Amino acid sequence: MEQELKKILESVPKLDEGAMLAARRRQAALAKPPGSLGRLEALSVQLAGITGRVCGSVDKQHLLVFAADNGVTAEGVASAPQRVTLLQAVNLTRAKTGASVLAKHFGVGLTVCDVGIAGEVTEPRVLNRKIAPGTQNIAHGPAMTRAQALQAIMTGVELARDIDADVLGIGEMGIGNTTTSSAVLSVLLDVQVEKVTGRGGGITDDGFRRKKATIRTAIAVNQPQRDDVIDVLAKVGGFDLAAMCGAFIGGAAQRRPVVIDGFISAVAALCAVRLCPQVRGYLIPSHASYEIGYRLAMDELGLEPLFLLGMRLGEGSGCPLAFQVLGAACAIMNHMATFDQAGIDDGYLEPIRQGDQFTVEDTP
Repeated sequence: MEQELKKILESVPKLDEGAMLAARRRQAALAKPPGSLGRLEALSVQLAGITGRVCGSVDKQHLLVFAADNGVTAEGVASAPQRVTLLQAVNLTRAKTGASVLAKHFGVGLTVCDVGIAGEVTEPRVLNRKIAPGTQNIAHGPAMTRAQALQAIMTGVELARDIDADVLGIGEMGIGNTTTSSAVLSVLLDVQVEKVTGRGGGITDDGFRRKKATIRTAIAVNQPQRDDVIDVLAKVGGFDLAAMCGAFIGGAAQRRPVVIDGFISAVAALCAVRLCPQVRGYLIPSHASYEIGYRLAMDELGLEPLFLLGMRLGEGSGCPLAFQVLGAACAIMNHMATFDQAGIDDGYLEPIRQGDQFTVEDTP
């Protein structure tokens, strides 16, 4: 399976520089002051590089949510009981959760995939790719075997590859997964646990101290190898994290933009980029997560989220919102008039195009 994954990693194409150059030229020709649409312009250029098309679309939007349980919940690191994972995975398919309500509202497709729920899921709309009924407790040993980590990654790759969509969003459902995500991020960035660990869905002061202590113990017990992402995921990660990592890779391999949700999704995206640096060009962050480790993950990726909404729900809730912004970027490229089409002589802009004529500096 490692060789199969290696082939997929090698297949991820570079962004199309020619299409990006053409997109920049079209943006410069549109009837507006240079750079006046800000992030929408940058997104349209990125989308051109991803798809190879200057004028594209993201009409077919899809949210892919991976659900799994984490054995570390036995340490009392989460406020919600483990059974919530199964219940909310089912509720996602019934448009009863935050992310699924937003997906339904915007007409976004939704796939919920069980890669490790600790219980029998009888809802047929939850896709069964269960690797095991939850991971092991990382405070006492590895979360999973290396083979299981690879299986989870490949599950994500395959689902992202097979879904018919112009753009994918990657979310999760799993009680205890801010603990595993913080552990993975602490190892990958080689930073103290306190710098990447937040309160997740909400936890008491005692529970928060226990959460950080548990992560420190897990890293000490398992000794994950920082430069081996699969080893890190296997020892202190989760099935959901590994599958999400694979989905980012699979989307990039198919030349599709892939939207990052919040903290957990960002950690999975970082894992994907560590395995294949070219994946980075295909990533679009949605909202800035309230979790403290999110900013460090974004800084490491060199990315900036689209929204600052104080969100910390997870599930993929930021993705349907981001899809609408991507649609707006496409609409501008596809339908806005150029100066020639608008009958405007743009010669007056030449002095302005020579530099930044818009920023106002503070004056004493």
